[in-house]
Amino acid sequence: MASVEYRNTRVAENREQIEKHVREILRLIGEDVDREGLLDTPARVTRMYEEIFSGYEANPQDVLGVTFDEQHEELVIIKDIIYYSQCEHHMAPFFGKVHVGYLPSGKVAGLSKFARLVDVVTRKLQVQERITSEIADILDEVLKPHGVMVVVEGEHMCMCSRGVKKYGSETITSAVRGSFRTDSTLRSEFLSLINR
Repeated sequence: MASVEYRNTRVAENREQIEKHVREILRLIGEDVDREGLLDTPARVTRMYEEIFSGYEANPQDVLGVTFDEQHEELVIIKDIIYYSQCEHHMAPFFGKVHVGYLPSGKVAGLSKFARLVDVVTRKLQVQERITSEIADILDEVLKPHGVMVVVEGEHMCMCSRGVKKYGSETITSAVRGSFRTDSTLRSEFLSLINR
């Protein structure tokens, strides 16, 4: 099966307008929009938007694709899934890692689907708290496991490169569903394994 490459088709459909607005923003911040290094910048930014905002094009529930009946009912962890997103407050990048643990109840998904789900959820204007909850809720809804736990680590450029300028600070969020909510031993096992 070929890898799916999501693109934001609305960006493509509105390419001319977006390029015009990017050019105007460059002019308004004091740039010479006719200098050589900026001539193709509006087109490059628009192509970038097709990719970094591709999450608007896919249904996150569909991304998990085919699930498999499997009687494995022990902890499954997919850790260190790298993500890149854009803060909805400043449109500044933030990035980090997602760690997912779930306790199957008879259904499992292909491991690459978890990375694809992370991409679809993060490639839009977002906040880290929502990313964490959305991933947990989608896995809970589609796989119907005994429990799900998601931990997201993020470094936010809106906090590092502007404002308080606290470079290297990290935000960690978590979401727990099902048995992870009530079983502290299960939570501890997950946390110890992702921190190995």
